[in-house]
Amino acid sequence: MDTGPEINKSYVVQTSVNPVQRCILMATDPGDLVLDPTCGSGTAAYVAEQWGRRWIAIDTSRVALALARARIMGARYPWYLLADSPEGREREAALPASGASSLKPQASSLKPDLPQKPRIRQGFVYRRVPHVTLRGIANNAEIDVIHERTAPAVESALAELNGALRGSAAAYESPAGGRAGRRIDFGAADGETAALPSGEDAPANALLEWEVPREAPADWPEAARGPLAAFWSARLERQRAIDESIARNAKQEPLYDRPYEDGRKVRVAGPFTVESLSPHRIPAVDERGEPLEGPAEERAGRGQRDFASMILEQLRTAGVQQPRRADRIGFASLTPWPGEYVCAEGRWRPGGAEDAEEQRAGVFVGPEFGTVGRADLVAAAREAAEAGFGTLIACAFSYDAQASELERAGRVRVLKARMNADLHMSADLKNTGAGNLFVIFGEPDIELLEAEEGGLRVRVRGVDVYDPATGEVRSDGTEGVACWFVDTDYNGEHFFVRHAYFLGAADPYKALRTTLRAEIGAEAWDTLRSDVSRPFAPPPSGRIAVKVINHLGDEVMKVLRAPPAPGGA
Repeated sequence: MDTGPEINKSYVVQTSVNPVQRCILMATDPGDLVLDPTCGSGTAAYVAEQWGRRWIAIDTSRVALALARARIMGARYPWYLLADSPEGREREAALPASGASSLKPQASSLKPDLPQKPRIRQGFVYRRVPHVTLRGIANNAEIDVIHERTAPAVESALAELNGALRGSAAAYESPAGGRAGRRIDFGAADGETAALPSGEDAPANALLEWEVPREAPADWPEAARGPLAAFWSARLERQRAIDESIARNAKQEPLYDRPYEDGRKVRVAGPFTVESLSPHRIPAVDERGEPLEGPAEERAGRGQRDFASMILEQLRTAGVQQPRRADRIGFASLTPWPGEYVCAEGRWRPGGAEDAEEQRAGVFVGPEFGTVGRADLVAAAREAAEAGFGTLIACAFSYDAQASELERAGRVRVLKARMNADLHMSADLKNTGAGNLFVIFGEPDIELLEAEEGGLRVRVRGVDVYDPATGEVRSDGTEGVACWFVDTDYNGEHFFVRHAYFLGAADPYKALRTTLRAEIGAEAWDTLRSDVSRPFAPPPSGRIAVKVINHLGDEVMKVLRAPPAPGGA
């Protein structure tokens, strides 16, 4: 059955495609919105994308969302003909008319002079089949005309066949009709009749039309074989004409699961975004529904834990990761610090060597739900400087653009560690030290170049990485960069991807070609696999933003000042 379980599962509760596809095709039209509140492996979103439906998929598991995202991004879909595209209208015109039935509106209902835009709401061009009913056959007057026109040929061939069999001693038993199971005597005298159940009389020595066999019995005379073939030829021609009339006059039903495809094109998933909402905590209340008051120790005893304390526990075990494993900061001790911004003091020895000089840093933990701004980092760095720390390690889920640019505040070096979203569930997270819970992704090393005709280019040299052994920042090459994007006119609030480039550790062109099972223009792809951007005009805002993403999925953004375009802000 097509509703059987999925064979090659990528998720433990992955649903088969066929039942989901059947439900979506029955309940929605192209362009409708499909909501899947339990995304899982993303089967509903996968099917909705294939059949031209918009979709929203929701899940609380980051694993499920990652699998669904990878599944949709790597999917390869057929290219269906849109009903109001030029190709679709041409195909629609060649199909039989839909007839007077309550069908979903198709391109045949569109006026020819309307602009031909690819509107998914108009649906696809579907294959059609005739919907034959007994009422339609009974009301088809053309069948009587066909029967009257072809009856002489059938009757003439039958009379010739009976003439060839008359007088034959062959024994033949009628297979159907009123004489079914009775022997027909071809040697009977002319004029002799046999009574039928209807009360009519039939010639005793002749066959009726429905009694003629398809193949001649072995004892029939050779002279009867030619008339037998002529009879069936005339009768089949009559039946073919009747069938064509029935199909021609029947209402045409579209097959909504069988649209016409353009085999010369391959379709991939359209653009989509992955959004996240901060999880909510339920405040502790007493039996009357009033918020619990009291010291932190009392609240902790009732199940509430301080967020910063949970983060420090995880940080003490996991340490701070960097792109190179050897650059990991593993704390020998992490003790609380009585500061307004600095909440802990961390000590470590580079590489874990006993003879290495001990390093000391203040730790700043950002809010549980929110973004760390530049003002927060400056205040924390000022407090760290007053306490004698030379390094400030900031831990936060996200930083705003201005905070991402801050590398040093006075003599204090600022290291920005991005916390993994799994730490939102830190109360239930096993403290094993595994996983990249705190990752420092250094500032991108960017160079602004001049291009022809007053344009600009951006070059990515690599990423600046903090070396815990020396306390200095070194520049790694582009091998640690998976992809990078350019906003050629950054407004200071929102990053718009205007240029995209994919470097990758291996050959991403080969991976894309394998995924799509098709050839990609190598020259076009080469323009996307580069550490130098294509030329672009100077930004009217005077600002350019570059976002770099490493192979772990961590990202960092840097804003560059550029000469504004004439008339710019």
